Amino acid sequence: MKILKVSIIIVIFLVGAASLILYGFYRYNNKETKTLTNAERKNISGSFIKLSQGVTHYQLEGPDSAEVVMLVHGFSVPYYIWDPTYDFLIKKGYRVLRYDMYGRGYSDRPDATYNQEFYNTQLLDLIKQLKLTGKINLAGVSFGGAVVTNFTCAHPELINKIILVDPVYEQKKPTAPQYFTLYNEAVNSDERANGQTSDFLYPKTHPGWTKLYLPQMTYKGFRNALVSTMYNYNQNGKQSNICLNSTGKNVLLIWGKADKTVLPRFADSIRSVLKTDFFPVDGAAHLPMIEKADTVNAKILSFLKR
Repeated sequence: MKILKVSIIIVIFLVGAASLILYGFYRYNNKETKTLTNAERKNISGSFIKLSQGVTHYQLEGPDSAEVVMLVHGFSVPYYIWDPTYDFLIKKGYRVLRYDMYGRGYSDRPDATYNQEFYNTQLLDLIKQLKLTGKINLAGVSFGGAVVTNFTCAHPELINKIILVDPVYEQKKPTAPQYFTLYNEAVNSDERANGQTSDFLYPKTHPGWTKLYLPQMTYKGFRNALVSTMYNYNQNGKQSNICLNSTGKNVLLIWGKADKTVLPRFADSIRSVLKTDFFPVDGAAHLPMIEKADTVNAKILSFLKR
């Protein structure tokens, strides 16, 4: 009996010590120390609008009467990912909107289920509350490509043309428990931030990319938004692209030939079920609209003008 009691005490001590170590590691690496408030947004460029699910950070420029292009960013990098395209299209006379998805950039981080309906609602709210007129040209990069595809399937009557840049093809729910993934995101936050440069073929030519990414990570709810998306936004590439094809929309598919984030072979999978104007880009990885901005912008412009 005495040996059993000692064993139990040892086990409790070890579990307690392990818990303290894990908690300490979490506290040391956790970047989410601030709450995103109106005061925090005071000196942030762009505009803010209260939608049905929270405040959204956006930027809208160009003539009120011009054709509208909406730019949808990827999984975690907010709207600055579209800088070259945004500036170019405004100069060409388009009315251009880009926004931060909930949980990213300077948009709210609702405690919600980040599924297809959730993302579709944010996009639809923006169109309605900003009173965008005429059919909209919708562009999405990476995860934004999935959002654009599924939104168009849900609301084809609102959309004119589609531009997909290295779009996510499939997103399957992780096998690990959600709490484990949340902890992993917390203690490996530096890895996520530094890993963003792997989207470029030549990361050293974009030295400030990680620094741009870091501010959003300091606001509570960023990590939860990413993890909730991983577990609740189940993207079936074949099914969603068959649906998009059925809408009859003109689709421009752009792909960096050196993409290691979403492999170019997925372009073949998409094109097997979706009629597209396919534009592979030499000398670019996952973000060809940045690495080969002049080439990609020229193609986008010719596609929109057709």
